[in-house]
Amino acid sequence: MKIDPELYSYCTDRQREVLEAYEEHGTGPAAAEALGGTDRTYPDKVLRDVRKKAAREGYAPGHFQDGVAPGYLMGKVTVQRGPGGVERVWERQSPDQTRALEALREVVEGIQSDIEPAPRVKAPAVANSDLCNLFTFTDYHLGMLAWHREGGQDWDLQIAESTLRKAMAAMVSQSPIAHTAVVNIQGDFLHTDGLTPVTPGHGHVLDADSRFPKIRKAAIRLIRELCRMALETHMEVHLILAEGNHDQDSMGWLADSFAVLYEDEPRLTVNDSNLPFYVVEWGETMIGVHHGHKVKNEQLPLLFAAQYAQAWGRTRRREIHCGHRHHRDEKEYNGVTVVQHPTLAARDAYAARGGWIADRAAQAITYHKRYGQVGRVMVCPEMLEEAA
Repeated sequence: MKIDPELYSYCTDRQREVLEAYEEHGTGPAAAEALGGTDRTYPDKVLRDVRKKAAREGYAPGHFQDGVAPGYLMGKVTVQRGPGGVERVWERQSPDQTRALEALREVVEGIQSDIEPAPRVKAPAVANSDLCNLFTFTDYHLGMLAWHREGGQDWDLQIAESTLRKAMAAMVSQSPIAHTAVVNIQGDFLHTDGLTPVTPGHGHVLDADSRFPKIRKAAIRLIRELCRMALETHMEVHLILAEGNHDQDSMGWLADSFAVLYEDEPRLTVNDSNLPFYVVEWGETMIGVHHGHKVKNEQLPLLFAAQYAQAWGRTRRREIHCGHRHHRDEKEYNGVTVVQHPTLAARDAYAARGGWIADRAAQAITYHKRYGQVGRVMVCPEMLEEAA
């Protein structure tokens, strides 16, 4: 093993002897044996101690390549000096805006290249003005790769696109002819949030089926397809693109992009909330939406009562929809129903190894202006396969 020559200047005589043996014999255990010691881990401990001392005095090679974390640029550097010289060094690094602009430029190019502007869609001839259909797709994880030998079913970009189109078509055909549709893309629609396949918050490595630009284009195609189906069968459509823990940045630019894409379509509106909480009013019912990654289910009623006090006061019934946990659950909290939706997506290796099992499904819920929830349509992958 090659020892950084600069580290020797931070060694005691004994530490120098140990590091020289480490370099000569190649491994810590071999160096320990050559030195006649019984603790095979001793040379590694010495190496760590020397590196720590060097870092405290301002020398820390290899912490990041070229001294800067990947995707970051060096900013302000603060040096603390003492009687013996430099004691500590603080480096302030910030995200490389060039990479961020590159990713944004790819988004724009993706919209402008093989994705044409949305054509106007003819409205249906008739619709029940008292009804609203809520079509919810949560935790779809577009771009995820799953293998049937691990999770029970395969999942990739092609399967995901086909499944979502069939699911929306089935839900629309089985739902009542309603005046308004709410297309609720309820977070984690994308499996990954950028060019590197990791979760935004914790950096967990993800099993991705494809490059992010390809996933991004598929997302735009699919959301446009859902909007088209809804516009063909409803007088008005409201699109919710909710932030999730896997796509917290992507859903923001997707919402902004679709607002521009449909700015000439008066029958379609897009949520404009900058918070991960969304509300739609239908008659006497308030419909709240949150992915579920920020607030626990039992805390959602109080949060929405405070966050959307006016909508709360105008309505008599309140339902809040969430996902995140990939399984179905529904509970009433002091008159407020929290509906936790399942996912249509297959289990990936992470879920399979964690032992998390749930039925795959998606549902459409119909609301009446006076009576609140009056109907549901459930679809599952098996139904869609048999219909095909």
